[in-house]
Amino acid sequence: MSYWALNAVFLLAALAVGTAAAVRLKYRSRKVALAAAGGAAVVVLVLTAVFDNLMIAFGLFTYAPGMISGAKVGLAPLEDFAYPVAAVLLLPGLWILLDRRSVTPKAGRRP
Repeated sequence: MSYWALNAVFLLAALAVGTAAAVRLKYRSRKVALAAAGGAAVVVLVLTAVFDNLMIAFGLFTYAPGMISGAKVGLAPLEDFAYPVAAVLLLPGLWILLDRRSVTPKAGRRP
């Protein structure tokens, strides 16, 4: 299995959670959440580029040439950047979906 095939599993799951969370938010909150996720994505992708390149340059890990696409950002294969994208989608999405404050309690029940 190539790294892209493995990444697809995680990216599809993260996209499903992120989409479900975005649908749950009101329009104004959705705009703020998407802007925050976009800003976080930029920061995390830049950090990934810097530190993955450093770790590869120091020989901390390598990639099997037959398993990567060959496209790289410096020394880091493009496939490495799927994990930060998945994290930016998945973690805030889970936060929104699991937030108990956003659930309206039924009449007569205490939260």
